[in-house]
Amino acid sequence: MVIKKSQLEEILSLRDQSNQTFRPVSEELEKILYQPFEVLDHGFVRVVDYMGNDASVVQAARVSYGAGTKKINADKALINYLMAHYHTTPFEMCEIKFHIKLPIFVARQWIRHRTASINEYSARYSIVEDEFYIPRTEVLSAQSKVNHQGRDENKILNERESKRVLEILKKDSAQAYGHYLAMINQDENGNVIDEKDEGLARELARMNLPLNCYTQWYWKIDLHNLLHFLRLRADSHAQYEIRVYAEVILDIVKKWVPHCHEAFVKNRQGGKNLSGPALAVIKKMLKGEEVMQEGSGLSIREWDELIKLIS
Repeated sequence: MVIKKSQLEEILSLRDQSNQTFRPVSEELEKILYQPFEVLDHGFVRVVDYMGNDASVVQAARVSYGAGTKKINADKALINYLMAHYHTTPFEMCEIKFHIKLPIFVARQWIRHRTASINEYSARYSIVEDEFYIPRTEVLSAQSKVNHQGRDENKILNERESKRVLEILKKDSAQAYGHYLAMINQDENGNVIDEKDEGLARELARMNLPLNCYTQWYWKIDLHNLLHFLRLRADSHAQYEIRVYAEVILDIVKKWVPHCHEAFVKNRQGGKNLSGPALAVIKKMLKGEEVMQEGSGLSIREWDELIKLIS
């Protein structure tokens, strides 16, 4: 279990509480509030607070006084229209706050999305825990020869190479953490190693830790920007280690705002934006005209992507 006993006791205490409110709530999200969902080997995602629901999006779009002014089907249709036509402001009226534990190298990808409020675990103030991401054998892939910034998930390393890679990762992680403790003059139980030594400041000792070390943060974001994050990261082209977090969060969104989730899957995940030349090619094809890449106005890559899309 990635949640420590003390953390679990705090979560259970919070879930035992019950508060009356006049605010709109999501019944399905209430059921999982504070509950951790495990990701990777030591990570998790959990919702610690939220504001609004599907009705809040509708209310903002209509500038009405509350929920229930229209039928459910009308509300769903309006949400779908807003999503399909990129009327994004109503989705900004809903917010959610997560507590997330993740490897540092995943966090550095994640932080590229600059539309959230973040408060991260401080390795200047606290001692870093002995937890490192060690991949499962089936996700150890070779470098892609097409995508220069990612791996080829169809080319898994053979057993001999996988074993060697995992041994290196485990050895380097243990050694780096051992040196980290030695520099701050503490053992694994938090005891001082040598009373004669001061120990290096934590803010300096941390620089020796590898990127597979885990960190934690609180991440608060509005629904519009969250869906943008999920469109990019819950996608097959995203790196596996951030994609699995996005998939867990997408399932949470389904519980929180099911109508918005449905519209997102239909219009963003299941849809595709086409350039002017690509649309012109499709129109010619529908008319029965023969169209070739040369003269289409599309590059070879754009042409290949379009043919793959419509095939």
